[in-house]
Amino acid sequence: MAVRVCPSILINPATPFAFAVASQSLGSSPEILSNFQALRAKMSSDGEAFNNSPSSTTKVIDSHLHVWASPHEADKYPYFPGQEPTLTGHADFLLQCLEEADVDGALIVQPINHKFDHSYVTSVLKRYPSKFSGCCLANPAEDGSGIKQLEDLVSKDGYCAVRFNPYLWPSGEKMTNEIGKAMFSKAGELGVPVGFMCMKGLNLHFAEIEELCTEYHSTTVLIDHLGFCKPPITDEESLAFSNLLKLSRFPQVYLKFSALFRVSREAYPYKDLSSSLSQVVSSFGANRIMWGSDFPYVVPECGYKAGREAVSLIAEQASLSSSELDCIM
Repeated sequence: MAVRVCPSILINPATPFAFAVASQSLGSSPEILSNFQALRAKMSSDGEAFNNSPSSTTKVIDSHLHVWASPHEADKYPYFPGQEPTLTGHADFLLQCLEEADVDGALIVQPINHKFDHSYVTSVLKRYPSKFSGCCLANPAEDGSGIKQLEDLVSKDGYCAVRFNPYLWPSGEKMTNEIGKAMFSKAGELGVPVGFMCMKGLNLHFAEIEELCTEYHSTTVLIDHLGFCKPPITDEESLAFSNLLKLSRFPQVYLKFSALFRVSREAYPYKDLSSSLSQVVSSFGANRIMWGSDFPYVVPECGYKAGREAVSLIAEQASLSSSELDCIM
């Protein structure tokens, strides 16, 4: 199938984290590719076929982390009142962690600590354009101003994804309200994926995500942190995990195998997630699953490097192939 990469979702072709959205050719189903080698090959001028084999040089990309200003930077980049961080999360510390763990690049997700003020993350993206890409935070203000803000963050500042936090919607409103649908549709027009953060449980938001995916096929979707689904031990948890697997029927849906310490019931190395990983790989395919650390929150849990290494241990227990692990990483 012919694949067309949407350049609008890239900061530049060399950015290590980017989503390649395959257009629908005649009679073909849409397909989403996040493989770094495929993206680079497709963006190259010679048009050579990409090499997706395990022997290829594999870039390790962290699909989910946050940065915020250090205390001495807070005068220039103030925290949102009441959201002052208790952990170190500035860019220099992140770079140190990436180097120690041999991670090549990352997607920075706008943190709640700065809420809708993206100036700090934008400054980091501009300092390290080949190291980081940015995921902005959707502003579901009732006046619709968040739609223009999304357009500006993508077109002017180079953000390549947007996060929907349902708990920022006005009280009683859902992500499927008029503003939510307008932003979701606009994300599709701009070629940027929408990430969903379902911290209070996937079951609460499954119907909304399903409705948006059904109505807007061209908008790519990312489900953060396995949908916050822990290995199920109750009927409600079993329903949530079943709903997570049901989302695989939408070819535009990707899954983040991220923040493992949040979704495991065990201490490091979180091997109780092996069954969950095996099942999501069977349903989604490894090419639609991506690892994320949730830095800096991972640091006091097990350390950044160990958080990366846990994925290999879980994948081994889940009997994943080396090529499947490469896709996820």
